[in-house]
Amino acid sequence: MTYQPPQVPPAAVRRLRLTDYRSYGSLDLELDQRPLALYGSNGSGKTNLLEAISFFAPGKGLRSAGADQVARKEAGQPAAVWGVYAELESRGDIFRLGVGAREGARRECRLEGQPATINELARMMPMIWLTPAQDRLFAGPRADRLKFFDRLVYAADPALGEAANAYDKLRTRRQKLLDDGRPDDSWLKALEMEMAGHGVAMAAARLDALIRLQAEIDVRPEGVFPKANLSLDGAVESDLADGMKIGEVEDRFAEALRNGRSRDAAAGRTLTAGPHRTELLAAHREKDQPAGDCSTGEQKALILTLTLAQARVLSRQAGLVPLLLFDEACAHLDAARREGLSREILATGSQAWLTGVERVLFEPFADQAQYFEIAPGLVSAA
Repeated sequence: MTYQPPQVPPAAVRRLRLTDYRSYGSLDLELDQRPLALYGSNGSGKTNLLEAISFFAPGKGLRSAGADQVARKEAGQPAAVWGVYAELESRGDIFRLGVGAREGARRECRLEGQPATINELARMMPMIWLTPAQDRLFAGPRADRLKFFDRLVYAADPALGEAANAYDKLRTRRQKLLDDGRPDDSWLKALEMEMAGHGVAMAAARLDALIRLQAEIDVRPEGVFPKANLSLDGAVESDLADGMKIGEVEDRFAEALRNGRSRDAAAGRTLTAGPHRTELLAAHREKDQPAGDCSTGEQKALILTLTLAQARVLSRQAGLVPLLLFDEACAHLDAARREGLSREILATGSQAWLTGVERVLFEPFADQAQYFEIAPGLVSAA
Protein backbone atom coordinates (compact mmCIF):
# COMPACT_ATOMS: atom_id res chain seq x y z
CA MET A 1 0.00 0.00 0.00
CA THR A 2 1.48 3.37 -1.03
CA TYR A 3 1.24 6.09 1.54
CA GLN A 4 -0.38 9.33 0.38
CA PRO A 5 -0.44 12.42 2.61
CA PRO A 6 -3.86 14.00 3.04
CA GLN A 7 -4.78 16.64 0.46
CA VAL A 8 -7.21 18.71 2.51
CA PRO A 9 -7.24 22.39 3.54
CA PRO A 10 -5.62 23.48 6.81
CA ALA A 11 -7.18 25.44 9.62
CA ALA A 12 -5.07 28.61 9.53
CA VAL A 13 -4.99 31.68 11.76
CA ARG A 14 -4.86 34.64 9.37
CA ARG A 15 -4.92 37.29 12.08
CA LEU A 16 -4.18 37.08 15.80
CA ARG A 17 -4.86 39.86 18.28
CA LEU A 18 -4.04 39.74 21.99
CA THR A 19 -5.24 42.19 24.61
CA ASP A 20 -3.69 42.20 28.09
CA TYR A 21 -2.66 38.57 27.72
CA ARG A 22 0.40 37.47 29.74
CA SER A 23 3.35 39.58 28.52
CA TYR A 24 1.38 41.23 25.71
CA GLY A 25 -0.51 44.43 26.40
CA SER A 26 -1.53 44.64 22.75
CA LEU A 27 -0.52 42.54 19.76
CA ASP A 28 -1.86 42.36 16.21
CA LEU A 29 -0.37 39.85 13.73
CA GLU A 30 -1.40 39.21 10.13
CA LEU A 31 -0.38 35.77 8.88
CA ASP A 32 -0.55 33.40 5.94
CA GLN A 33 -1.08 29.62 5.87
CA ARG A 34 2.59 28.63 6.22
CA PRO A 35 4.06 27.25 9.46
CA LEU A 36 5.36 29.81 11.96
CA ALA A 37 8.87 29.73 13.43
CA LEU A 38 8.93 31.78 16.63
CA TYR A 39 12.41 32.31 18.05
CA GLY A 40 13.86 34.31 20.91
CA SER A 41 15.48 33.99 24.31
CA ASN A 42 13.92 32.08 27.17
CA GLY A 43 11.17 34.07 28.86
CA SER A 44 10.59 36.33 25.86
CA GLY A 45 6.95 35.29 25.39
CA LYS A 46 7.08 32.60 22.70
CA THR A 47 5.04 30.08 24.65
CA ASN A 48 2.49 32.76 25.53
CA LEU A 49 1.49 32.92 21.85
CA LEU A 50 0.94 29.16 21.64
CA GLU A 51 -0.97 29.17 24.91
CA ALA A 52 -3.23 31.98 23.70
CA ILE A 53 -4.24 29.88 20.68
CA SER A 54 -4.73 26.80 22.85
CA PHE A 55 -7.55 28.60 24.68
CA PHE A 56 -9.66 28.02 21.56
CA ALA A 57 -9.68 24.33 22.58
CA PRO A 58 -11.49 22.72 25.54
CA GLY A 59 -9.60 22.61 28.81
CA LYS A 60 -7.12 24.95 30.44
CA GLY A 61 -4.70 25.39 27.57
CA LEU A 62 -1.23 23.99 27.10
CA ARG A 63 -0.02 25.31 30.47
CA SER A 64 -3.12 24.06 32.33
CA ALA A 65 -3.79 27.61 33.49
CA GLY A 66 -7.23 28.86 34.42
CA ALA A 67 -8.88 31.91 32.88
CA ASP A 68 -7.99 33.88 36.01
CA GLN A 69 -4.24 33.20 35.62
CA VAL A 70 -3.38 34.64 32.21
CA ALA A 71 -4.34 38.31 32.46
CA ARG A 72 -1.40 40.69 32.04
CA LYS A 73 -0.13 42.08 35.32
CA GLU A 74 1.08 45.60 35.84
CA ALA A 75 2.26 46.85 39.22
CA GLY A 76 1.36 43.42 40.55
CA GLN A 77 -2.30 43.75 39.58
CA PRO A 78 -3.97 41.71 36.81
CA ALA A 79 -5.88 43.44 34.03
CA ALA A 80 -9.65 43.54 34.43
CA VAL A 81 -10.18 41.87 31.05
CA TRP A 82 -8.02 39.74 28.74
CA GLY A 83 -8.86 38.63 25.25
CA VAL A 84 -7.66 36.59 22.28
CA TYR A 85 -9.16 37.28 18.85
CA ALA A 86 -8.47 35.25 15.73
CA GLU A 87 -9.55 35.46 12.13
CA LEU A 88 -9.56 31.83 11.10
CA GLU A 89 -9.49 30.41 7.60
CA SER A 90 -11.41 27.16 7.79
CA ARG A 91 -12.91 25.16 4.92
CA GLY A 92 -12.64 28.06 2.49
CA ASP A 93 -14.23 30.76 4.67
CA ILE A 94 -12.94 33.30 7.18
CA PHE A 95 -14.46 33.21 10.66
CA ARG A 96 -14.00 35.58 13.59
CA LEU A 97 -13.35 33.80 16.88
CA GLY A 98 -12.78 35.22 20.33
CA VAL A 99 -12.04 34.01 23.84
CA GLY A 100 -11.45 36.00 26.98
CA ALA A 101 -12.49 36.61 30.54
CA ARG A 102 -13.30 39.39 32.94
CA GLU A 103 -11.55 39.47 36.29
CA GLY A 104 -12.74 36.57 38.42
CA ALA A 105 -15.03 35.22 35.68
CA ARG A 106 -14.92 32.11 33.55
CA ARG A 107 -13.75 32.06 29.94
CA GLU A 108 -16.22 33.42 27.41
CA CYS A 109 -16.29 32.28 23.77
CA ARG A 110 -17.56 34.12 20.71
CA LEU A 111 -18.09 33.22 17.07
CA GLU A 112 -18.83 36.04 14.64
CA GLY A 113 -19.43 38.29 17.64
CA GLN A 114 -22.08 36.01 19.15
CA PRO A 115 -21.81 33.75 22.23
CA ALA A 116 -20.58 30.27 21.35
CA THR A 117 -19.45 27.10 23.07
CA ILE A 118 -15.82 26.08 23.23
CA ASN A 119 -16.69 22.90 21.33
CA GLU A 120 -18.03 24.97 18.42
CA LEU A 121 -14.71 26.82 18.24
CA ALA A 122 -12.71 23.62 18.59
CA ARG A 123 -14.46 21.97 15.65
CA MET A 124 -13.49 24.91 13.45
CA MET A 125 -9.93 25.03 14.76
CA PRO A 126 -8.81 21.49 15.70
CA MET A 127 -5.37 21.45 17.27
CA ILE A 128 -2.77 19.27 18.92
CA TRP A 129 0.01 20.56 21.13
CA LEU A 130 3.27 19.37 22.60
CA THR A 131 5.26 20.96 25.43
CA PRO A 132 8.76 20.33 26.86
CA ALA A 133 7.13 18.67 29.89
CA GLN A 134 6.16 15.80 27.59
CA ASP A 135 9.70 15.04 26.41
CA ARG A 136 9.92 12.08 28.83
CA LEU A 137 6.22 11.33 28.84
CA PHE A 138 6.69 7.57 28.64
CA ALA A 139 9.00 7.50 31.66
CA GLY A 140 6.70 9.66 33.78
CA PRO A 141 3.41 9.10 35.62
CA ARG A 142 0.70 6.96 34.02
CA ALA A 143 -1.83 9.78 34.38
CA ASP A 144 0.26 12.09 32.18
CA ARG A 145 0.33 9.56 29.34
CA LEU A 146 -3.41 9.06 29.58
CA LYS A 147 -4.00 12.83 29.55
CA PHE A 148 -1.80 13.17 26.46
CA PHE A 149 -3.61 10.37 24.64
CA ASP A 150 -7.05 11.67 25.61
CA ARG A 151 -6.18 15.08 24.16
CA LEU A 152 -5.41 13.34 20.86
CA VAL A 153 -8.79 11.60 21.10
CA TYR A 154 -10.75 14.76 21.91
CA ALA A 155 -9.09 16.70 19.08
CA ALA A 156 -11.11 14.48 16.72
CA ASP A 157 -14.39 15.10 18.56
CA PRO A 158 -14.37 17.76 21.32
CA ALA A 159 -17.72 16.50 22.59
CA LEU A 160 -15.99 13.37 23.83
CA GLY A 161 -14.27 15.56 26.39
CA GLU A 162 -17.69 16.27 27.88
CA ALA A 163 -18.06 12.58 28.71
CA ALA A 164 -14.70 12.68 30.46
CA ASN A 165 -15.65 15.77 32.45
CA ALA A 166 -18.97 14.22 33.45
CA TYR A 167 -17.22 11.01 34.47
CA ASP A 168 -14.73 12.87 36.66
CA LYS A 169 -17.47 14.91 38.34
CA LEU A 170 -19.49 11.78 39.06
CA ARG A 171 -16.41 10.03 40.41
CA THR A 172 -15.81 12.96 42.77
CA ARG A 173 -19.44 12.94 43.91
CA ARG A 174 -19.34 9.19 44.50
CA GLN A 175 -16.18 9.48 46.55
CA LYS A 176 -17.68 12.25 48.67
CA LEU A 177 -20.71 10.08 49.40
CA LEU A 178 -18.43 7.20 50.37
CA ASP A 179 -16.29 9.47 52.54
CA ASP A 180 -19.37 10.78 54.37
CA GLY A 181 -20.28 7.22 55.36
CA ARG A 182 -23.49 5.16 55.02
CA PRO A 183 -24.72 6.74 51.77
CA ASP A 184 -28.17 6.00 50.37
CA ASP A 185 -27.77 2.79 48.35
CA SER A 186 -30.31 3.64 45.64
CA TRP A 187 -28.77 7.08 45.09
CA LEU A 188 -25.27 5.65 44.97
CA LYS A 189 -26.37 2.90 42.57
CA ALA A 190 -27.92 5.44 40.16
CA LEU A 191 -24.77 7.55 40.28
CA GLU A 192 -22.59 4.53 39.53
CA MET A 193 -24.75 3.54 36.55
CA GLU A 194 -24.42 7.05 35.11
CA MET A 195 -20.71 6.98 35.79
CA ALA A 196 -20.43 3.65 33.98
CA GLY A 197 -22.21 5.06 30.92
CA HIS A 198 -19.80 7.96 30.57
CA GLY A 199 -16.82 5.75 31.35
CA VAL A 200 -17.66 3.23 28.63
CA ALA A 201 -18.16 6.07 26.11
CA MET A 202 -14.66 7.31 26.98
CA ALA A 203 -13.16 3.85 26.61
CA ALA A 204 -14.90 3.22 23.27
CA ALA A 205 -13.59 6.53 21.89
CA ARG A 206 -10.07 5.65 23.01
CA LEU A 207 -10.18 2.25 21.35
CA ASP A 208 -11.44 3.71 18.08
CA ALA A 209 -8.73 6.38 18.16
CA LEU A 210 -6.03 3.83 18.96
CA ILE A 211 -7.01 1.62 16.00
CA ARG A 212 -6.94 4.58 13.60
CA LEU A 213 -3.66 5.89 15.02
CA GLN A 214 -1.90 2.52 14.87
CA ALA A 215 -3.07 1.98 11.29
CA GLU A 216 -1.72 5.41 10.30
CA ILE A 217 1.63 4.65 11.93
CA ASP A 218 1.82 1.26 10.23
CA VAL A 219 1.15 2.62 6.73
CA ARG A 220 3.59 5.50 7.12
CA PRO A 221 6.85 4.99 5.20
CA GLU A 222 10.06 4.43 7.12
CA GLY A 223 11.71 7.69 8.11
CA VAL A 224 13.66 9.45 10.84
CA PHE A 225 10.84 9.04 13.36
CA PRO A 226 10.50 5.52 14.80
CA LYS A 227 7.39 3.44 14.45
CA ALA A 228 5.50 2.66 17.63
CA ASN A 229 3.41 -0.25 18.82
CA LEU A 230 0.49 1.01 20.91
CA SER A 231 -2.01 -0.60 23.24
CA LEU A 232 -4.38 0.31 26.05
CA ASP A 233 -4.26 -1.56 29.35
CA GLY A 234 -7.63 -0.97 31.00
CA ALA A 235 -10.46 -3.15 32.29
CA VAL A 236 -13.25 -1.39 30.39
CA GLU A 237 -11.22 -1.08 27.19
CA SER A 238 -10.37 -4.78 27.44
CA ASP A 239 -14.04 -5.78 27.72
CA LEU A 240 -14.90 -3.71 24.66
CA ALA A 241 -11.95 -5.12 22.70
CA ASP A 242 -13.17 -8.63 23.56
CA GLY A 243 -16.42 -7.90 21.77
CA MET A 244 -18.77 -7.40 24.71
CA LYS A 245 -21.84 -5.30 23.97
CA ILE A 246 -21.90 -1.72 25.28
CA GLY A 247 -24.75 -2.42 27.71
CA GLU A 248 -22.98 -5.48 29.10
CA VAL A 249 -19.77 -3.53 29.64
CA GLU A 250 -21.68 -0.75 31.43
CA ASP A 251 -23.40 -3.28 33.72
CA ARG A 252 -20.10 -5.00 34.47
CA PHE A 253 -18.35 -1.72 35.30
CA ALA A 254 -21.24 -0.55 37.50
CA GLU A 255 -21.10 -3.87 39.35
CA ALA A 256 -17.35 -3.44 39.87
CA LEU A 257 -17.99 -0.01 41.35
CA ARG A 258 -20.60 -1.42 43.73
CA ASN A 259 -18.27 -4.21 44.81
CA GLY A 260 -15.42 -1.76 45.31
CA ARG A 261 -17.24 0.69 47.57
CA SER A 262 -15.64 -0.44 50.81
CA ARG A 263 -12.13 -0.39 49.37
CA ASP A 264 -12.64 2.98 47.71
CA ALA A 265 -14.07 4.42 50.93
CA ALA A 266 -11.10 3.16 52.95
CA ALA A 267 -8.58 4.48 50.42
CA GLY A 268 -10.26 7.85 49.95
CA ARG A 269 -10.00 7.48 46.16
CA THR A 270 -11.35 5.30 43.35
CA LEU A 271 -9.19 2.20 43.27
CA THR A 272 -11.81 0.28 41.31
CA ALA A 273 -10.50 -0.40 37.81
CA GLY A 274 -12.02 1.99 35.28
CA PRO A 275 -11.14 4.45 32.51
CA HIS A 276 -9.40 6.72 35.04
CA ARG A 277 -6.81 3.98 35.64
CA THR A 278 -6.17 2.99 32.03
CA GLU A 279 -2.54 2.86 30.87
CA LEU A 280 -1.29 3.82 27.41
CA LEU A 281 1.48 1.39 26.48
CA ALA A 282 3.98 2.23 23.76
CA ALA A 283 7.05 0.49 22.42
CA HIS A 284 9.83 1.44 20.02
CA ARG A 285 9.15 -1.11 17.26
CA GLU A 286 12.60 -1.35 15.71
CA LYS A 287 14.35 -1.71 19.07
CA ASP A 288 11.57 -3.88 20.56
CA GLN A 289 11.86 -1.76 23.68
CA PRO A 290 9.29 -0.14 25.96
CA ALA A 291 9.14 3.57 25.26
CA GLY A 292 9.90 4.39 28.89
CA ASP A 293 13.29 2.68 28.58
CA CYS A 294 14.30 4.76 25.55
CA SER A 295 16.51 7.83 25.66
CA THR A 296 14.99 11.30 25.98
CA GLY A 297 15.59 11.92 22.28
CA GLU A 298 13.97 8.62 21.31
CA GLN A 299 10.98 9.28 23.56
CA LYS A 300 10.49 12.70 21.98
CA ALA A 301 10.75 11.13 18.52
CA LEU A 302 8.07 8.60 19.49
CA ILE A 303 5.79 11.36 20.78
CA LEU A 304 6.22 13.19 17.48
CA THR A 305 5.41 9.93 15.66
CA LEU A 306 2.07 9.75 17.50
CA THR A 307 1.29 13.44 17.10
CA LEU A 308 2.05 13.66 13.39
CA ALA A 309 0.14 10.45 12.72
CA GLN A 310 -2.88 11.79 14.60
CA ALA A 311 -2.70 15.00 12.57
CA ARG A 312 -3.05 12.92 9.41
CA VAL A 313 -5.91 10.91 10.94
CA LEU A 314 -7.74 14.12 11.87
CA SER A 315 -7.23 15.50 8.36
CA ARG A 316 -9.10 12.52 6.94
CA GLN A 317 -11.78 12.39 9.62
CA ALA A 318 -12.61 16.09 9.71
CA GLY A 319 -11.53 17.11 6.21
CA LEU A 320 -9.45 19.82 7.87
CA VAL A 321 -5.75 19.82 8.77
CA PRO A 322 -5.33 20.67 12.48
CA LEU A 323 -3.05 23.30 13.92
CA LEU A 324 0.10 21.89 15.52
CA LEU A 325 1.45 23.83 18.50
CA PHE A 326 5.00 22.62 19.16
CA ASP A 327 6.73 24.35 22.06
CA GLU A 328 10.50 23.80 21.87
CA ALA A 329 9.90 20.96 19.42
CA CYS A 330 13.50 20.85 18.22
CA ALA A 331 15.00 20.34 21.68
CA HIS A 332 16.62 16.89 21.99
CA LEU A 333 16.34 16.38 18.20
CA ASP A 334 19.45 15.96 16.06
CA ALA A 335 19.83 17.66 12.67
CA ALA A 336 18.35 14.71 10.77
CA ARG A 337 15.22 14.67 12.90
CA ARG A 338 14.83 18.46 12.73
CA GLU A 339 14.87 18.15 8.96
CA GLY A 340 12.47 15.23 9.16
CA LEU A 341 10.11 17.23 11.36
CA SER A 342 9.97 20.10 8.87
CA ARG A 343 9.36 17.62 6.05
CA GLU A 344 6.52 15.92 7.94
CA ILE A 345 4.87 19.22 8.89
CA LEU A 346 5.03 20.52 5.33
CA ALA A 347 3.59 17.22 4.06
CA THR A 348 0.56 17.53 6.35
CA GLY A 349 -0.02 21.12 5.23
CA SER A 350 -0.52 22.26 8.82
CA GLN A 351 -0.04 25.85 9.90
CA ALA A 352 2.24 24.60 12.67
CA TRP A 353 3.40 27.02 15.36
CA LEU A 354 6.91 26.16 16.56
CA THR A 355 9.12 27.84 19.16
CA GLY A 356 12.87 27.74 19.69
CA VAL A 357 15.68 29.89 21.03
CA GLU A 358 17.45 30.34 17.67
CA ARG A 359 16.35 30.78 14.08
CA VAL A 360 18.92 28.24 12.92
CA LEU A 361 16.76 25.46 14.41
CA PHE A 362 14.21 26.09 11.67
CA GLU A 363 16.56 26.28 8.69
CA PRO A 364 15.09 23.11 7.09
CA PHE A 365 11.85 25.05 6.44
CA ALA A 366 13.76 27.54 4.25
CA ASP A 367 11.23 29.96 2.73
CA GLN A 368 8.26 27.67 3.41
CA ALA A 369 7.72 29.12 6.89
CA GLN A 370 6.96 32.51 8.45
CA TYR A 371 9.68 33.73 10.81
CA PHE A 372 9.12 35.95 13.84
CA GLU A 373 11.63 37.16 16.39
CA ILE A 374 10.14 37.38 19.88
CA ALA A 375 11.22 39.86 22.53
CA PRO A 376 9.34 40.69 25.76
CA GLY A 377 5.99 42.10 24.64
CA LEU A 378 7.11 42.38 21.00
CA VAL A 379 6.80 40.21 17.89
CA SER A 380 8.80 41.22 14.80
CA ALA A 381 8.62 39.64 11.33
CA ALA A 382 12.10 38.44 10.37
